[in-house]
Amino acid sequence: MRRIFIKLAAAGIFAGLGSIAGAATMTMDGTISDNMCGTSHSKMMDMHKEAKMTEKDCTMACVQHGGQFVFVSGGKVYNVANQKLAALTENAGSTVSLTGDFGGDTVTVKKISVKK
Repeated sequence: MRRIFIKLAAAGIFAGLGSIAGAATMTMDGTISDNMCGTSHSKMMDMHKEAKMTEKDCTMACVQHGGQFVFVSGGKVYNVANQKLAALTENAGSTVSLTGDFGGDTVTVKKISVKK
């Protein structure tokens, strides 16, 4: 019984290390968006023309109504692991340079700077 427990514990440790090893720290340019709109806010912005909604307004409205921040780069949408990062709110809807740990379709954001 003890051998089985030790093997299972070791397998769990190595599986956890594998997921860490799969993430690569990179810097990419893109936009901070939300998972409801994804790559384009045009549909929502067209629906709210009278309010003159901006991409930031749209992103924040979606997040406040249950959506989550995402990072869009080169047409690909990355889920953001650390949703409570203040820089996401500050830069919502903006074109940014983002540094983070990318693994699959998820990024853990380390740094965001505005692109001019």
